[in-house]
Amino acid sequence: MNETARQGSSAAGRDDEGRDGVGQDGVGQDGVGQDGVGQDGFGEGDVGEGGLDPAEVARLRLVIARLNRHLMQASDRQEFTFAQQSALARIEEHGPVRLGELAAMERVAAPSLTRTVASLVEARLVNRVPDPSDGRSALVELAPEGVELLAHIRRRRSELLARRTAALTEPERRTLMAALPVLERLVSFDL
Repeated sequence: MNETARQGSSAAGRDDEGRDGVGQDGVGQDGVGQDGVGQDGFGEGDVGEGGLDPAEVARLRLVIARLNRHLMQASDRQEFTFAQQSALARIEEHGPVRLGELAAMERVAAPSLTRTVASLVEARLVNRVPDPSDGRSALVELAPEGVELLAHIRRRRSELLARRTAALTEPERRTLMAALPVLERLVSFDL
């Protein structure tokens, strides 16, 4: 393991809950396995297509994953899965929408999305409504309870980020804000 990877590994050797940094698959949370090959598919000394070395890629992946986990845990409404919350947000953004279109947006198989939406209908978070352009099919739209749930989750996550960013120094906050366009660009790329 190179020096940079070793430093990243020791800093990230244990996660936020104090668990050991090696998963069941033998890959450390720093993304480098015991054989020196990164979980990202390239080994020590290799440079990813973007020019980052494996330790930098692993560090970026780990911090994004941890921040995402913290945001997911920020809400007290954790009975809803990531897939359900994601579907709700897509329906809010694009709805009313056909299930097939929603499945394509979510990049999941239609049967999987059908089960996800069925649970949301059962929880009264979304409604099925007739498709005005095709009486044989239905659209899904957010129910008032779904709107309220999304607002609650977003409020709790924003509160968490506000508390955490308030603890940063002014130069750190400026650096974070300067990085936002780059992070937004990262999420805009296709898989």
